[in-house]
Amino acid sequence: MQILRHLIRPVSGLVSIAVLSLSLYMPAAQAAMVSTDTILADSSTARTRLQTTLLRADVQQGLLEKGVNPLDVQARVNALSDEEAMQLAAQLDELPAGGDGLGTLVFLFLVLVVLDIACLTNIFPFTVKHCR
Repeated sequence: MQILRHLIRPVSGLVSIAVLSLSLYMPAAQAAMVSTDTILADSSTARTRLQTTLLRADVQQGLLEKGVNPLDVQARVNALSDEEAMQLAAQLDELPAGGDGLGTLVFLFLVLVVLDIACLTNIFPFTVKHCR
């Protein structure tokens, strides 16, 4: 108990200094006026990107295979709000099949770690196994 009391005071002092030093650092805010033309240009660029993607032959073929009329899709893209069009255009790189495999790799790693911890596999030597 005495050892714990001797450790609490220096550790609490160090933690207090660390918290205070982190709270003192405030980055400068970068603010500027955004013109309406800039916002409209961004949304029109997003719409153009969506429409050119929909005009690709492989996308048209995929839509027809699923029974979707490409003209209906064009009408829906035109009906999107500016914010929705910009969000969809930002996600466009990840939407095609095989666009981003990082999430799949992380999921696969986590599944293998859980299986290793449950003693169903013996893949990773760094896991703590709870076998009986």
